[in-house]
Amino acid sequence: MVLKLYNTLTKTKEEFKPINPGKVGMYVCGPTVYDHCHLGHGRGYVSMDVIRRYLEYSGYEVRYIMNYTDVGHLVDDGEIGEDKIQKKAQAERIDPMEVVEKYIESAEEDFQALNIKPAIFNPRPTQYITQIINFVEKLIEKEFAYESNGSVYFSVEKFPAYGKLSGRKTDELESGARVEINPEKKNPLDFALWIKADQNHLLKWPSPWSVGYPGWHIECSVMSYDLLGQDTFDIHGGGNENIFPHNENEVAQSEAYLGKKMANYWLLWSMVNIDGSKMSKSKNNHTSIKDILQRYDPMVMRLWILSSHYRSVMDYTPSALEQAKSNLQKISAWVANLKNIQSRDAINRISTGDEIDFVHIYERRFEEAMDDDLNTPLALAVIYELISETNKFLSEENLSAATAENILKFWEKINKVLGLVMSEEILTLPEEVVALAEERKAARHNKDFQASDELRATIEKAGYTIEDLKDNNYKITKK
Repeated sequence: MVLKLYNTLTKTKEEFKPINPGKVGMYVCGPTVYDHCHLGHGRGYVSMDVIRRYLEYSGYEVRYIMNYTDVGHLVDDGEIGEDKIQKKAQAERIDPMEVVEKYIESAEEDFQALNIKPAIFNPRPTQYITQIINFVEKLIEKEFAYESNGSVYFSVEKFPAYGKLSGRKTDELESGARVEINPEKKNPLDFALWIKADQNHLLKWPSPWSVGYPGWHIECSVMSYDLLGQDTFDIHGGGNENIFPHNENEVAQSEAYLGKKMANYWLLWSMVNIDGSKMSKSKNNHTSIKDILQRYDPMVMRLWILSSHYRSVMDYTPSALEQAKSNLQKISAWVANLKNIQSRDAINRISTGDEIDFVHIYERRFEEAMDDDLNTPLALAVIYELISETNKFLSEENLSAATAENILKFWEKINKVLGLVMSEEILTLPEEVVALAEERKAARHNKDFQASDELRATIEKAGYTIEDLKDNNYKITKK
């Protein structure tokens, strides 16, 4: 098998071939930091984290960049109006950069809780104002952009390939799209690279054209160019709700500047719905990651995200999270039982050859699922099947310590991709619970069934269940 990824640019699954053997450059559009991250952000950044992890699992060195947008993203994603961060700053009566720092810290708390690996760099547009101005000057020099009344616009008609990412044609856009009426533009589809600031705008800088600020789209082009080698890079990730105009405009300005492709593969995650409509801050129907983490273990949320393919729409429902909670408990109990068996000097009733096949079959199937455009639901199905198979051996008393160790090694290997953190509280059975179980085992052996029932009740009060197996053995799981 080879890794195949669905490339939004070509609308097909393609074999992944990095530009530089063994190395991957990956840029992901990060959040605009004016509020706490919502479930849509969690879904997206966990999905990108798994893609990164699987590339690393496959032997690649990944240079992973994710920005924080701290200027230029206006309300309703437009080119006229309030900056989202400035609006939040005025509402909270603090400096805009205090807003930025507050919500970057909040985002990083969420990412850490969800076990999302930190990016190599988290650039911000306010750190790149000089580079942005230089980039825009070069586009003007190459006649892909023009200045008008202190603002600078990209000329869409100068870039014939405009629309190739989203699949939208310029003539259809001109006749059917809703565009802001702006007499400064030569063409209604032209988009801002630099915006002249009005008197009340707080976030602004001097430039050759005006005191102003960068447009929303230019930042990703400049920062990816600076941090991924000033050339075409391998993977661009982001949310598919931003494919037009944001990603489309990125492609146009970057490729006009470079004279070649911006990125070879575009991997875009799909949205999260709530009550049948897209979850977003602008619609005020979002649920924050922090809201969910008040009620669920972060790994419940991570497993819920992995249970859906990154390109499919997810529906947020309490029942879906409850199912993820149940599945996490199943995985946790499985790992705990394997650890307990591994630590016992059990009799090996399976040959070495069977032990190897028992694991390697599942490893191959797991990798086949992940190689098919990161199919995490199918990869999890492989794990659940292995759990069932393991439990069958357990019930038949045919699982040796050596086999348990092999399965655990397999789990630890693939969990570097899944990124599920099993708390020691779940995985380690308290000594007092084990002591009660052993006392109950002796009671059953002596046919003291009243004492056996009383000890079962005590174990359950402690938060565990005990299942009787053959030959007076047992299996303990956390409730």
